[in-house]
Amino acid sequence: MSLKALILATAMGLSTPALAGPLASVFSDHAVLQRDQPIRVWGRAAPNASVAVELSGQGVTASADADGRWSAVLPARPAGGGALTLTARAGDETQTVSNLVMGDVWLCSGQSNMEYPLRQALNGDGEVASAGDPDIRLLQTGKISRPEPQDSLPAGVVWKVSTPQTAANFSAACVFMGRELRRTTGVPIGLIDATWGGSVIQDWISREGLAALKTYDEGLSVLSDYARDPALGVARWSQSLGRWADAKIPAAKGWEKPDFDDRAWKPMPTEGFWEQAAPDLAGFDGTVWLRLELTLTKAQAAQGATLALGPVDDIDTTFLNGREIGSTQRWDTPRTYRLAPGALKAGRNVLALRVIDMGGGGGPWGKAALKGLTLADGTFVPLPTAWRYKIAAPLSETALPPSAPWLGASGLTTLRNGMIAPLVPFGVKGFAWYQGEANVTEAQEYARLMPAMIADWRAAFGGGNQPFLLTQLAAFGPEVDRPVNSAWAALRDVQRQVAAADPMVGMASAVDVGSPYDIHPADKARVGQRLALQARKLAYGEAVAASGPAPLSARREGETVVVTLDQPAVVHAGNRPIGFELCDAAACRFVDATVEGGSVRLATPAGMTATKVRYAWADSPIINLFGANRLPATPFELVIP
Repeated sequence: MSLKALILATAMGLSTPALAGPLASVFSDHAVLQRDQPIRVWGRAAPNASVAVELSGQGVTASADADGRWSAVLPARPAGGGALTLTARAGDETQTVSNLVMGDVWLCSGQSNMEYPLRQALNGDGEVASAGDPDIRLLQTGKISRPEPQDSLPAGVVWKVSTPQTAANFSAACVFMGRELRRTTGVPIGLIDATWGGSVIQDWISREGLAALKTYDEGLSVLSDYARDPALGVARWSQSLGRWADAKIPAAKGWEKPDFDDRAWKPMPTEGFWEQAAPDLAGFDGTVWLRLELTLTKAQAAQGATLALGPVDDIDTTFLNGREIGSTQRWDTPRTYRLAPGALKAGRNVLALRVIDMGGGGGPWGKAALKGLTLADGTFVPLPTAWRYKIAAPLSETALPPSAPWLGASGLTTLRNGMIAPLVPFGVKGFAWYQGEANVTEAQEYARLMPAMIADWRAAFGGGNQPFLLTQLAAFGPEVDRPVNSAWAALRDVQRQVAAADPMVGMASAVDVGSPYDIHPADKARVGQRLALQARKLAYGEAVAASGPAPLSARREGETVVVTLDQPAVVHAGNRPIGFELCDAAACRFVDATVEGGSVRLATPAGMTATKVRYAWADSPIINLFGANRLPATPFELVIP
């Protein structure tokens, strides 16, 4: 890359490769190469150049194509054999990387619970202090979101030997898993941390993988437009957001119009998250409309202006006098919208916002003193001190809106493009995944997306049937004393079903690790150890009990319902398991249960014709059913034939 191109790429925020030579950026000093499989090596050189590749005495040649891309395959090697050197020569350009070892490489990915750093885990100081191991190597991609697939990781993203300094901010769950596998296998372990807090699964799947699902075509088309012309992409996304709102919340049509009567709406201060500003919005996630009026003189209205609304959590579509003036998605980005001369009117002007909050705080939350119109002559006209607002619909009714597809963490395929594509097709032993909190309102869709992502990654990294280890969501949210519908439980059940449907998918349950009050439980050691158990079973063929009891079937026996489990169960803290429910068309009820080895017998309430059985069906279930291995029984829902 020329210096001019490098400066331009940096200015545009693009991923810039190291200028070291023809090897792809994932090959650096201290890398772990996957043992016992052909070693795929690739990179860039001059168009049509001949490339010679040598790994400590073994060499192959390749030819670059017209775009300068080349690839080669070296013979498989076992673990051990000491440090290796990899060299690539293309014309006058030579690149050598050293201190490579043969071992097992695991790609760890997901959202914040996989991103959660070792230094913040339980006993973090002690765990960091003991992180030195020359046979554990770490590669942390950083957060990279791109609308199109990237060839290279950013300069400075390199493999590092595990030390207290390099491991402190690395994924804790991944480190704990790697430590356990290093102990049990005796071979070097390479760990790749490709994580982004709050990310949806759609952002980790390739364009081709999403396109195969047939329901993301519009978003992918918008993403393509954005890559060519950001303004066009924003306009098209705003249109799709409007269509979504009209379809999901038809009662709110016309609420942006200046003549709409909003006098019955409630007042809310223009400063602060709406959870604190309005009692009925405490804990609310969904769509809310806000309106206010500005009165301007004729001279003021004749000018152009900039409207400042401060940050809005998460998505706003803003209307002035019934006309849309902008849409933005990001919870912490101040909104500023330019108004051309003629947009304002002398006298009454109506500002209306459709705001969608997808979790956490919500609404226009910045400082009130900074919100208002800055006119072309420099005059600042502050917004009034209060909005009038009305709830349009909770997220539980509408499901997630179409996110801006280019937006990292909540978009489509951008994290796959920026953080996974530069690694492909580096040899890996398997994958470890901890994600789902960001998709918790769409369990049914997750049932399509999770298998699609597994297939997508397997195909990218060699086309095999590599082990895929997923973490079942930890407890988070209110504890309840009655049966409820739980989005968290529904997504956990999807995770269970995905693992049950694929013999090379292993599920490490964290349902007993979490806290009702903290979405980020600090006990990542148990998560990593449970992931390692699944790896030992699936990747290494060990005869280990890697999971707790899971349901196989439910049947009726007279006045009882019998659930057959895949292993004998043990009841902790009592002689009866808690958390079992039977449901009919009207409601679900907690029922008495007894355990007999691998069966659970449930007493049917008088007069009930049960159609479903549920277990641990809550955001934060209280559970006491485990396997003999002390791993928790998985939450589930089964239809009773």
